[in-house]
Amino acid sequence: MAKPPKEALLEQERFELRQKSGGGLLSYEAWGYQEGGKTVVTRYNLAYINHSMCHVDNGRVLGFDNAHDYHHRHYMGEVTAVEFVSYEATLETFQQEWLAIVKGKRGKRP
Repeated sequence: MAKPPKEALLEQERFELRQKSGGGLLSYEAWGYQEGGKTVVTRYNLAYINHSMCHVDNGRVLGFDNAHDYHHRHYMGEVTAVEFVSYEATLETFQQEWLAIVKGKRGKRP
């Protein structure tokens, strides 16, 4: 019987955004393994955190992860299940959504 591949941290990055870029923090984490020259992502956590925009869910304005045995999206304290196609597709959706949130915030004056 073949041993399952050993999972390792593939990516862990954090970016602090300047106020003129919307402020807050972007966090990317992915775990997985290499198999046949391909990267297989087994776990991931993508988050846009901005405590001035969101006071619940530890300041997580937007996030995608597959903790708790299902793929889901966090938005301003609400959690909803999402259909999973691939990690790459989820990452692209996350990028588009947080950019749209920041662009919308920049157009508004407090």
